[in-house]
Amino acid sequence: MPPERHEGSGAGELPVPMAWMYAEYLAGELLRTGDLMEPATLEFRAGRDALALTIFLLDGAVAGALPAARVDELRLLTAAGAPWRRWVRTRLAAPVAGGTGADLALARSAWRWLEETELLAADPEAVGQLPPWEEAAEGAEEEARVWTPAWQLGLPLGHLAVHLY
Repeated sequence: MPPERHEGSGAGELPVPMAWMYAEYLAGELLRTGDLMEPATLEFRAGRDALALTIFLLDGAVAGALPAARVDELRLLTAAGAPWRRWVRTRLAAPVAGGTGADLALARSAWRWLEETELLAADPEAVGQLPPWEEAAEGAEEEARVWTPAWQLGLPLGHLAVHLY
């Protein structure tokens, strides 16, 4: 399903956001192929949206399979410690090549969801704090979980899916 844009001849036709839809499709396929998460979970959505944003903001989706150079770019952008969040904000503020206003509206909506939605996740700070010989208290599992912005869960998931590609 390569991105296509057909300019309508009639007035009042709605633009089809093919660049965004294709980026979302590619991201979903990468995650499904990696078999990292059930597609019905919020974590999967976070990974798909983070990866779709990255693909889309790399100057729109590319027709056909992802070329090796694009895969390398995705790995670098989604790597731990990369300034991905700042990169997304900067790119969303600038016009995106190959995308329509409808594409950009969907990309901005995905970004809002990733920033505003928090998911309950394991606390990376708490991992390994108790010595193995000490037994955890009964409620320790809940204490070792924190509310995390969806993009902070989705980005590493997307990064792993790109590595498995």
